[in-house]
Amino acid sequence: MPPPVLHPVGAKRFWPRSFAHRLTAPLPDVRALLRVAREGSLRPAPGTLGDVARLPCEPGPLPEPRPGETAVTWAGHASWVLRLGGLTVLTDPVWSRRILGTPPRVTPPGVAWDDLPPVDAVVISHNHYDHLDAPTLRRLPRRTRLFVPAGLGRWCRRRGFTRVTELDWWEAAELPSGDGRRVRFEFVPAHHWSRRTLWDTCRSLWGGWVLTCVGSGPRLPQQRVYFAGDTGYGHWFSEIGRRCPGIDVALLPVGAYEPRWMLKPVHTSPEEAVRACRDVGARVMAPMHYGTFLLSAEPPMQPLERVRAAWAAAGRPRADLWDLPVGASRVLGR
Repeated sequence: MPPPVLHPVGAKRFWPRSFAHRLTAPLPDVRALLRVAREGSLRPAPGTLGDVARLPCEPGPLPEPRPGETAVTWAGHASWVLRLGGLTVLTDPVWSRRILGTPPRVTPPGVAWDDLPPVDAVVISHNHYDHLDAPTLRRLPRRTRLFVPAGLGRWCRRRGFTRVTELDWWEAAELPSGDGRRVRFEFVPAHHWSRRTLWDTCRSLWGGWVLTCVGSGPRLPQQRVYFAGDTGYGHWFSEIGRRCPGIDVALLPVGAYEPRWMLKPVHTSPEEAVRACRDVGARVMAPMHYGTFLLSAEPPMQPLERVRAAWAAAGRPRADLWDLPVGASRVLGR
């Protein structure tokens, strides 16, 4: 497979007006939206809300990875604190209590903002409000490196960020790490879409990120983390596995999947997420995108229960399912 196309960090680039041709399924039409409104089927049934008290939330101290180790900490929803190659990277950081059009979060951020080490970089998967949270980004220094999908750089620069790198699918950029190597940020496809207002549908791209320590330096094991962002199930997972072999940990969404007739093209079910982990060739799967915001109709605990059952049914080792409570961590390589 060809290596990713490398681009300089922070380079300004020009993009097409729309990325709608990258959609792998049509967006919901007016009839679908009217059906959802009529059925009231985008929130859990009131009788299931008692599950909220059972959602696992165990904030703990951030681990200090040694050279050759990668630490992952789930802050909730699609927000992770990744520490690899001497860098601290946030994924889709949302520390706000509320996001537009959604009830308040049901579990607090798993890491207090003041407990974060200096953030070296942020990766954004797409511009939906539960993944691109302007109030959280405002808490970061404006020189923080942002890695974002094609077409989203202007939004970031208008908010004062000066080190913004926009990438297309299968493109990458690198930062020097703290152990003599480099951390590669590669943008990969997803089955999703983008919109932040009524007028910008698919004006920016959507996708996931593969982070890899590469290059010379101490003889340390290469470690590779795949952050899927928000995605439905489809052919891109196998392609990611072919182009990015040796993924150690796949951070995969398992929630916001009901009603299935509407959300199947853009949100994996727990069973599909387990298949996606197989497709990308990852040894370890860490579920996410549940237990923080109640975005859809499934009971709050159902994603966790179903992903555990699907993992067992697939014959995968129980120790390789990192079904972390919000705030918990694991260290790869320890």
